[in-house]
Amino acid sequence: MTPFTERVIQIIRSIPEGKVMTYGQIAQAAGSPRGARQVVRILHAMSQKYQLPWHRVINAKGQIAIMDDEGFELQCFLLQAEGVTITDRRYVSLEHYLYQWEDCL
Repeated sequence: MTPFTERVIQIIRSIPEGKVMTYGQIAQAAGSPRGARQVVRILHAMSQKYQLPWHRVINAKGQIAIMDDEGFELQCFLLQAEGVTITDRRYVSLEHYLYQWEDCL
């Protein structure tokens, strides 16, 4: 596993309940400001294996980016269960719910 992947996993695990981070924000915090798509790949490939809170990751517009209905509904359900409000059936207020990750290492 690459250091970037390890860092992404660490950051995603640190997102607290009721908060979200964006793909780009995670990539930047992990050391690759242009690595948002790689974060998507890591989430897709490793969420289950590492029990990542994948539902807490959204796009830079505050939008739930999952396109298939089942995944979209599941992400909405999981976020709402944590107290996150979703507006227009797709948007999360980044102003209110964005988690500012700080490297504590």
